[in-house]
Amino acid sequence: MNILLLRPHPGNDRFGLGPFFRVEPLGLEYIGAALRAHGHTVTAADLRFRPGAATWVRRTRPRLVGISCLHALEYERVVETAREVRRASPDAFIFVGGHAAAAFPAPLECDAVDAICRDDGEEIVPLVAAALAKGGRLDEVPGLRLREPDGWRDTPCLDRQTCLDLVPLPARDLVDRHRSGYHCLLFKPVWLVETARGCPHRCSFCSVWQLYGRSCRERSIAAVVEDFATAGDSIFVADDLFWHNPARSLELAEALKKRGVFKRWILVQTRTDLICRSADLMAAWRPLAKDFDIFLGLEAATDKGLAGITKDSGVAESVEAVRLARELRYGINGNFLIDPDWGEDDFRDLWDFVARYGLQRAGFTILTPLSGTDFFREVAPRIARQPWSNFDMHHLLWDPRVGAPRFFELYAETWRRSILNTSGDKSLVDWMKQVRPSQIPYIARVLWRTQRMMKPEAYLREYEATRPRTTEPLVDFSAGAYCGGAA
Repeated sequence: MNILLLRPHPGNDRFGLGPFFRVEPLGLEYIGAALRAHGHTVTAADLRFRPGAATWVRRTRPRLVGISCLHALEYERVVETAREVRRASPDAFIFVGGHAAAAFPAPLECDAVDAICRDDGEEIVPLVAAALAKGGRLDEVPGLRLREPDGWRDTPCLDRQTCLDLVPLPARDLVDRHRSGYHCLLFKPVWLVETARGCPHRCSFCSVWQLYGRSCRERSIAAVVEDFATAGDSIFVADDLFWHNPARSLELAEALKKRGVFKRWILVQTRTDLICRSADLMAAWRPLAKDFDIFLGLEAATDKGLAGITKDSGVAESVEAVRLARELRYGINGNFLIDPDWGEDDFRDLWDFVARYGLQRAGFTILTPLSGTDFFREVAPRIARQPWSNFDMHHLLWDPRVGAPRFFELYAETWRRSILNTSGDKSLVDWMKQVRPSQIPYIARVLWRTQRMMKPEAYLREYEATRPRTTEPLVDFSAGAYCGGAA
């Protein structure tokens, strides 16, 4: 069977760090590998590059089309893509999967979509393909939300979580044509690697643990080593919580060293409290790359702020984690959440914290209720009719305490204190010195786009242009259910 897998353009990337990050569609690569193992012909197309969806449909004539939906801000664009595919191929079976689709499928329930995948795609999608090929019943395929003549219904969930080694390695060749366009921060091209999936913690703003039931599944050491060894020189590890299992993490570091793996750059994501109790483990990993960066969800500059988002760690852990990581020659990138309900003193507390501990490499995102979380359901009345494209963590979803004009003045001032401000501590020339001459056009273009984050009038114009003018609910917030995972 001919199968087409699509990664849509996310749409709204006018604000935030989007220009710095464009990574490969790893979930589609794993699903593609699973489908190939069942004898199917698979094409993957990343629509962040040309051509568009209709062209790919005409080229491949697919019986089955899968569209990924990773983030809430993509819902509207995914529906647009599904409608484009339907016009180009009225008889194709169109399904949507991915993190946001599984966590909260309601915005995707339209006549252009036949099914929504509510569980790990590596297992579910081959079952869908088999049912279509053999004329089987799709309502017997687990982990789906199906469109039927009388409405949408859920099929039973899988009776156990999918083993990640069901597909040992992703089919990276599916996106070879786009490889040079995948980048992260200063590095290009970048390869995305997953060693584990899920998180056992319970941060109120995060949808990962709520989707996976606070579980964390791991790939085998052998599969991860092979993936690292065959990937390129710059690696972004997609795990939500790297170094979660200390014993396994140490075993993996030693296995990579034994294989002779050494990279130009590695970026991982983890928690501050985990670093504080993992000095030996971090020391074991540091020799695996020339430059090794850690992304930390610092989230708040006070213990009160961290308690308010159920972080289960304090500012003392943040300070100690940064100290320890720097001592071991790791680079620190972080992120803080900006609450629309803050007063001016809260902004000043953050500015003082950033200056005191040298955290100018941090980013600053507006607290956003992600679809599928308890927080999302709690604030539903405050975000009625917001377009999904505003869920990019750089738009206000409800009126701020200090008023929108003053909020954006304070928010822009916060960004001006970061290294992204080319009129601040790190000039455009300083940035150029960190990249190869061939990459200067790329970094110049990215920095030019990010400078609007320093301008409150740019935010205010966007706010006025996109804010809802009615209180009618956008969707049924109780609609849909999920099983336990998605790729």
